[in-house]
Amino acid sequence: MHRFYASSENIVGNNLTLEADETRHLRDVLRMSVEDEVSVFNGGGAEFRCKILEIGKRSSLLRISEEIEPASPESNLDLTLAAAIVNGEKYDLVIQKAVELGVTTFVPLQTIRCDVKLMDAVKRLDRWRRIALEATKQCGRAKLMRVAEPCVFEAIVGGTDPQNVILFSEREGKTFSTVSAGKKITALIGPKGGWDDSELEKARSSGVNIVTLGGRILRAETAAISLTTILQHRFGDLN
Repeated sequence: MHRFYASSENIVGNNLTLEADETRHLRDVLRMSVEDEVSVFNGGGAEFRCKILEIGKRSSLLRISEEIEPASPESNLDLTLAAAIVNGEKYDLVIQKAVELGVTTFVPLQTIRCDVKLMDAVKRLDRWRRIALEATKQCGRAKLMRVAEPCVFEAIVGGTDPQNVILFSEREGKTFSTVSAGKKITALIGPKGGWDDSELEKARSSGVNIVTLGGRILRAETAAISLTTILQHRFGDLN
């Protein structure tokens, strides 16, 4: 079945309402009709089989037939991915793959060597959240990955329990075998120019785990995707 999104606020009893964008896709792109069946998830982990009752210009009314299991289960790892912002579509790809890999929260991260200003990143926030929603529809998750407001490096390092934070660096880190993580992890991925010395010192003095993977140097977008996969394998459900 085709999948759609409706927030919990749009679900009342056995009825739910699709808003304008979802209605436009249902009506104009998929050309669906009254009585057709679809799947609708609420972004909080629940998914429903529904029948279309009404299709309007700006909204659609559906009746819930039953709650069903999402195609893609949620990981038992509460993973926050804080990735340095990079220009263009490469960052869009990182967000899309983070959804597919079961990331819980995504944080666009401003670092010293980041080539995107914080104010410019804020302007792209709506776009990133739309990408996350579309990726959720396609991969079968029923829980939306939260895309947080862009923030600076110091806010993450200083505002999070350092024992739950892993900073991946191409230098000056320990091996993965030294990390003993629980079921809540914040992973920090640096920019294409690497971390500044002052950032590494700030992380070290704060007690953050700094990990280096055998000296291998990865592009920023490659690092974000591959390291998320490794974390889900070691501490999550990719095993």
